[in-house]
Parts: sequence; C-alpha cells; structure tokens
Amino acid sequence: MRKTEILTLLRESADYLSGQELCGRLGVSRTAVWKIINQLKEEGYEIEAVQNRGYRLLSSPDLLGESEIKSRLHTGWAGKNLIFHPVTGSTNIDAKAAAEKGAPEGTLVVTERQDAGRGRRGRGWFSPEGCNLYFTILLRPGCAPDQACTLTLVMALAVAQAVRELGLDVGIKWPNDVVIAGKKVCGILTEMSAEPDFIHYVVIGTGMNVNQEAFPEEIAGTATSLRIEKGERIARAGLLASVMAHFESAYETFCATWDLSGLAADYESLLLNKDRPVRVLDPKGDFEGTARGINEKGELLVERQDGRLECVYAGEVSVRGVYGYV
Repeated sequence: MRKTEILTLLRESADYLSGQELCGRLGVSRTAVWKIINQLKEEGYEIEAVQNRGYRLLSSPDLLGESEIKSRLHTGWAGKNLIFHPVTGSTNIDAKAAAEKGAPEGTLVVTERQDAGRGRRGRGWFSPEGCNLYFTILLRPGCAPDQACTLTLVMALAVAQAVRELGLDVGIKWPNDVVIAGKKVCGILTEMSAEPDFIHYVVIGTGMNVNQEAFPEEIAGTATSLRIEKGERIARAGLLASVMAHFESAYETFCATWDLSGLAADYESLLLNKDRPVRVLDPKGDFEGTARGINEKGELLVERQDGRLECVYAGEVSVRGVYGYV
C-alpha cells in the first residue's frame, strides 16, 4: 500500500525526503507521490513541502487506520497481518473468525468502536469511539492448553511497560488489570479454542482507556484514562505499536519455556498486590492473606494468616484489596 510506505518513510526520516527519492524507493511517478501526499494532508497529516528539498512530516492526527498503524509498527510478526474495522461488534469475535479461516499467528484486529465489547465473565465493556484502543491479537502457541492461560498476564505486562514509557506510574492488579492511581485503565480478555492436549488458537482482546475524558457513573469511581492521568492527549497508534513491541518480546520469552519463569521478575516489579493484604473470593470459601508474588504458572501466591502458602488460580477466583480495589 503506497500510502503506508510513504507515511513510513516520512516518519522515519530525520530530514526532508525529495519527491525524486520517494519515486525511486517506491517505483512510482512524481504525480502518484503528489496525490498521496495530498491525500495524507486531507486526512489531517501536517506535511511541509519545500521546493528543492522535498517533504517533511511535522505532525500526525490521532487516527487509527491501516496506514497509520502499519507505519508505526516495528515488530517482526506481531501485527504484521492487520485487520482494521472502523466499527465492529467485538475484536475477539473478529479474530476468532480470522483464526478459523487460517489467519497466521500475530494477526492483529483493531477497531475504533466496539458495539458488543466484553470483559471477564461476560460483563460488557464500555467502548466509545475515537478516543481509546480496542484490539485483539491472534496466537497459535505450541504449548498445552493449561500453559496458555498465563498469556493474559503476558499482555498485562506488555501494556504496563508501554504505559510506563509515557512517564506514568502504572502497576498491575493481579492477574491483568492495568492500574494508575488506584483506577483501572485497561481490561484484557483471553479466549482459547483447544482440545484436551492441543491448542487451535488463542485470542487476547485488550481495551485501553487512552484519551477518554469522562466515564459512565457506574464505573467513574474505578476507571480512569491515560489522558486524565497525564493531562495531555496520547497518540493511540504509537501506543499500540509500543504495546505490540513489548508483547512480541515477552511472548517470545514465554515461548522459550511455556511459562512465566522468564517474565516473573518484570511482572512482580509492577504487581500492586505484592506484600499487601488481599481477600480471595473463592467459591470454596473466601479467605484473607498477604500476596507474595506469582509462580511460573501465573498463580498468585497468598500467605494465609497461619503461614500456609496458597496458589490462587485466576480462572477460579477474584482477588480484592482488603482496604479497596487494589
């Protein structure tokens, strides 16, 4: 796609790019370059054109589209096969449909708005248009199904690392809530198609509150956005590219052992629950204790008051702070 290629070249250039150089790199005419530059300007890109010097990208609009996202990505495989929908029901549903048709690992589904976004346990996910990130990545890991359950923690780690690069004090509430100032900025839903000993595919859906400025009354006390916390707008495509870069690296570490042994230290450095009192809401009976970190399976290690160490599995229970959300 020539528009993507021109946008990528302009973004990566430290100086002006001449029309002749663009023509040579892309194998197109000067007229074709001029038309694409004008198209980009119409979409909101600020491009300076100087005679005898060429073109230079000054600023980008906060768009989510195929060209914008692809021009930001610097990954080896994560997001290279991109599916973008301006509006969709659910990116997880779209990713599963793509998986059934043979889409490769790393396929990334992105949308501006979800009409049927979902959270854990079938809860709805508020998905307004034009301000946040909603995306799902498709994976085909070669591990056992029970080992893939930890991938939701891998995505939480990647999201938190990308947000930290924005200069925000971010943490993770086990297993996968990304939190700033005691409020949630990201939800992650992992789903799998598998047989007892074989995984067909895994999809990890992520919803990030990026530039949203207000929330419905029922979640206003527990939700925030990166814009609210940082006090300025965030370029969503750039943030998405950062998440994909961190995820690709973390996933490859996971694949080396099919567990979190290589990622536990990084995860625990962001774990808000660690060494704090927690209440475990277990169908077998609630109990309180102190969170001590995670094991290689991604289970939360909770020390009971009598000193016994319990391994808490995310799929079975919920964990709350004794004195609040975290």
